[in-house]
Formats: sequence, C-alpha cells, structure tokens
Amino acid sequence: MSGEIYDQAGRPKPQEVRLKKSEKALLVSFEDGHSFRFPAELLRVESPSAEVQGHGASQKQTVSGRRHVGIMGLEPVGNYAIRITFDDLHDTGLFSWAYLYELGLNQENVWETYLDNLARAGLSRDP
Repeated sequence: MSGEIYDQAGRPKPQEVRLKKSEKALLVSFEDGHSFRFPAELLRVESPSAEVQGHGASQKQTVSGRRHVGIMGLEPVGNYAIRITFDDLHDTGLFSWAYLYELGLNQENVWETYLDNLARAGLSRDP
C-alpha cells in the first residue's frame, strides 16, 4: 500500500492494536489519528455477536454482570477484524475495524445508553 490511511470503502485503517490485560482494556489507534481506549466490559456488552445484537435492532440484549470481565486474547480475522476472547469465554463476535472506529467515536453515548438500559431492566454491572 502506498501509505493510504483509508481502506477501499473509505474507512480508517488501524495502525496499532494493544491489549492491556492488567487494565482490562484494548487500545486501538487508527491511521487518521484517532485513538480509542476500550474497557473490556464495554466491548463485551457491545459485542457484535448475534448473542448480544440479535438479528435486528429490536433483538439487542442487555448483558449484565460483566463489570470485571477481562480479555484473554485477540485473533486477527483477515484484514478487516479481530476476534476477542473474553475471560467469560465469549468469543463469537467479530470486531471489524469499522465497528471499533464507530464504537470509539460514540463510546460515551453507547456507555450511557447501556447504563440506562441496565437500570430500566433492573439489572446490574456486578455479577
């Protein structure tokens, strides 16, 4: 590649992915200059898996009890995604670079919505 910072679909490419196991966080830097720190809990409860997202917006599940979840490992999937294995053994979501980028941009709102959904359902972040 000739230093392109965007893929063929016009989405930013990742520059660096760093797992911080002790901090229970994933750091992702993109070639356009954006960098995001994702807590493992956020990634777990917003997993792009069918188990969490369902098969449509109305089927999305509110996942509770994941305050202390960690990340055991990362596995690249082609040039477009990573598979994250969490220590609760969830590993079915493929986190595309585009998904992580959008999640990073909207992290604050996504987190607040998650907390609101937990409260509305009478659920807790604690196991």
